[in-house]
Amino acid sequence: MITPAAIIAAASSTALVILGLALLLTVWRVVVGPTLPDRILALDMLTGIAIGFIAVIAVKTGFSLYIDIAIALGLVGFLATVAFARFMLARGSIKSAPSPTAAKAGAKIRRAGRKRK
Repeated sequence: MITPAAIIAAASSTALVILGLALLLTVWRVVVGPTLPDRILALDMLTGIAIGFIAVIAVKTGFSLYIDIAIALGLVGFLATVAFARFMLARGSIKSAPSPTAAKAGAKIRRAGRKRK
């Protein structure tokens, strides 16, 4: 009969392998990513993968302090993502979609310009 400790050991080892593969693919996206938003999203994903690693290690070792570390990393990762998003908005690489009223006003201005010619 398989013991629960053996199941947890096998599941955590499998999870570490999958997280390692995800880490490699995400690092590749950070390096290759064609645009800045791709790279920022990959960095956010790296934070999530690191939290996953810490959680699996916490389950594997039974040391619950790792969970507090994972929570702190999640907060720092969130703040970093918000900071990157504000940087991108300030830089002007993200264009916000025009509101429907602005689109209607733009259409009226274009029609008025055509009538004058």
